[in-house]
Order: sequence, then C-alpha cells, then structure tokens
Amino acid sequence: MGHDRRVPTPPPAVPPARTAADAAVQCPGCGSVLAALETTAPEPPAAPTAACARLFEETTRGLRDEEGADPRPAATLALAEAAWTAQHAAGAGPDRVRAALDALATRTASPPVPEGTARPAVWRTTIADVAADLDVIDLAVLVDSWARAVLQDWRRDAAG
Repeated sequence: MGHDRRVPTPPPAVPPARTAADAAVQCPGCGSVLAALETTAPEPPAAPTAACARLFEETTRGLRDEEGADPRPAATLALAEAAWTAQHAAGAGPDRVRAALDALATRTASPPVPEGTARPAVWRTTIADVAADLDVIDLAVLVDSWARAVLQDWRRDAAG
C-alpha cells in the first residue's frame, strides 16, 4: 500500500535587502569567490581582494600565534605564505613569486617550476578550500596539499 505524502510548501520568504557589503567578489589572484568586506577604498584590479587576504590571515592566525614556541607551525606558515604568494602573483611581483615557487619546490621536495612559466589561469586548490576543510583536516596537512597543488598548477601550465 502506498501513501502519497505531499510536503507542504512554505510561503516564499522575502529575502532581506542586500547591501554592497553582501556582494560576492572573486579574487583576481586565486579565483576564490568570497563575501566582500565593507571597505571604503576600491579594490586594486590585480591585487588579492580584501576578503581573500583576510581569509588567509584568519586561517593562518593560529600558526602565527604558535610559531615562536614550536618550529612546526613556523614551517607550515612559511609553506602557506609561499603558496599564497605564488597564487597572488600579480600583487607580489616577479621576484617574490620566483622566491615563493622555489620555496614551495624546496619545502615539498618537488621539482622546481621552470623560469618564465606563465601564471596558471585556473587553480585547483585555494585558501578558500583550506579554510573550508579546516574543521575536519589538520591545517598542516591542508597547507601541504595546497602547496603541492599550486606547484602542479604552475608546472601544468608550463607543460601545456
């Protein structure tokens, strides 16, 4: 015997009025789409968005707090900073990006990214992915995975 059960449809809710601070912004560096922060200054077109920079700072805050007492958080923070810089190349400058790519290769025991490689157009992993998984996966594991993905993205575009 079957029963048809209709789920009552609630009346449509009126969405709250949206403000400019509620709008989503896409970071030109890593492509993460995040809620915009309320700022008075316009975002520079090539630099990371304020929302993306803030997410990075919030995600790595614990590492910064612990780095003086334990070398492991300092190493994880250095790896995170290198991955961040490599993804936000337009705001960092070519010398800082090269140093970040070399640091990523050294710290992950991976082959270096060839000189003259163009910045990837697509990233598989960003700080938004790291932050999203932080409640279920250790930050050091997430940062290591992110760093390796950044290197692979740079090398993929060099080979392609």
